[in-house]
Amino acid sequence: MAKKIPLRQCLGCNEMIPKKELIRIVKDNENNFAIDLTGKMNGRGAYICRKAECLKKAMKSKSLERSFKMQIPKEVYEKLDKELEAIEQ
Repeated sequence: MAKKIPLRQCLGCNEMIPKKELIRIVKDNENNFAIDLTGKMNGRGAYICRKAECLKKAMKSKSLERSFKMQIPKEVYEKLDKELEAIEQ
C-alpha cells in the first residue's frame, strides 16, 4: 500500500501541495514568528509555497494574519522575502 503524503494548503495560491515542498511559518506561545525549514518546531504553523509571488498574494490578502488571528510584524514578511530569494536561486 502506498504511503499517504501529507498535504497542506498554501496561503498564497490556496493549492493543496505536499508538505515537504512548502515553507512553514511558526508562531510560538510568546507570539514570536520563525521560519521552520525542518517542519518540527513547536507552535502554530502556516504554510506557503517557495515562490515569491505566493508570498505577495498572502501579504495582499492578509491570509497569514487570518491564520494566526493577529497582526504580523513587517520584519516577518521581510525575513520571509529574503528566505524565498535565497531558496529560488
